[in-house]
Amino acid sequence: MTSTANSRIRLNSRLLPVLIGALILLQLINPWQGWMILLVGLGGAWLIAWLWARALAHGLLFRREMRYGWAQVGDRLEERFTLQNTAFAPALWVEVIDHTALPEYQAGRVTGVDSRSQTQWRTQSVCTRRGVFTLGPTTLRSGDVFGIYSVTVESSSSTTLMVLPPIIPLPHIEVAPGGRAGEGRPRTNAPEQTVSAATVREYSPGDSLRHIHWLTTARRGSFFVRLFDNTPAGHWWIILDMDRAAHVGQGQDSTEEHAITLAASLADAGLRAGHSVGLIAFGDELVWLPPRNGDPQRWSVLRALALLKPGSVKLEELLERVRPTIGLSSSVIIITPAIAPVGKASPGWLARLLMLRRRGIVPTVLLLDAQAYVEDSSVYQSAAHTAERLAGFGIVARVIDRSTFNRLENKPGHEGEWEWLILPTGRVAPVRRPSNLDWRALS
Repeated sequence: MTSTANSRIRLNSRLLPVLIGALILLQLINPWQGWMILLVGLGGAWLIAWLWARALAHGLLFRREMRYGWAQVGDRLEERFTLQNTAFAPALWVEVIDHTALPEYQAGRVTGVDSRSQTQWRTQSVCTRRGVFTLGPTTLRSGDVFGIYSVTVESSSSTTLMVLPPIIPLPHIEVAPGGRAGEGRPRTNAPEQTVSAATVREYSPGDSLRHIHWLTTARRGSFFVRLFDNTPAGHWWIILDMDRAAHVGQGQDSTEEHAITLAASLADAGLRAGHSVGLIAFGDELVWLPPRNGDPQRWSVLRALALLKPGSVKLEELLERVRPTIGLSSSVIIITPAIAPVGKASPGWLARLLMLRRRGIVPTVLLLDAQAYVEDSSVYQSAAHTAERLAGFGIVARVIDRSTFNRLENKPGHEGEWEWLILPTGRVAPVRRPSNLDWRALS
């Protein structure tokens, strides 16, 4: 059980000491049995209240435990609270005041606990917002039976909880290859690089004409290119537009949160496919994660996205800064809601994008349709118009529909949830259970 020495006893009103002082003075000036009875009664109550409050100040112990050290948006957070009273006097009421900063989470309550006993309860909540939050500290407020004294116990136990952005299933997104005819398929038993074609895929702008597979093209009526055995999987640079002036919508249903969700989901998909994935974003501060692969890179990307906040750097300025550092073998994926405004044929960042295109880098642009996030959609052109404009310059562009993020089957987060299956025999068996059911005390 965790105890804290930071406890305070406060007299609720100065009326009682003044009244007892007046009774003592009256008894000295004009002795009377009534004054004495009142003096003994009030003084005895005052003494009992002080002893009661003092016992609670030293006897109330509080312990706070949680499951799951990190979470994603949509995951379930569960805490267990234990309030113990080691004093001789019962705590008829105890107000538990929670100072947790996690949005839409409140573990405070009013309860009571008998002398030399304990009470325990649990709380559950769903993490609804990405970021770093603090669980705790906690304040306990109680008092004596007469209400003369208030007791405050500060429990400093707390911990930091990082809520990562969600990862959702994405529709198929064709990423333009970085200067090659495909990402290839590595073979561990190949002694050296080969030029044997393993399979084919549809042609994307930027693919070399030398790698077109003419037999498949003639048979299917559209261009297909060869994918080669043992060619290295290319780097993915995900460039995320975090210019606050470009984002619209409110809360979780905004282009800002959906762009971050898209970046997290795309990075996860790329890493699972064997790519080295990097992230560039300029919000309130610059995020620059060079392409790497493996689980450590996945957590680095998710942590960076969890902390990311909008800034004032426009996408065209960001593209100008990153242009010298992106190699021809890299695939560049740009996520932005900055479509062409009404009255303009193209978005402001198109000129910078064409400079990348002239260097031989074929970017893929994922557009969030700002029209779908605002009431007055006449302020913005359709994202499809911007996509058509980009396609005219040979740039792969795709509009990511708002409904992609709000579909019920795309509900992110499963940590802390149970899923059950009723067997033909009538028994109930768990299909999915939380990964870690151990309780961990807040330090």
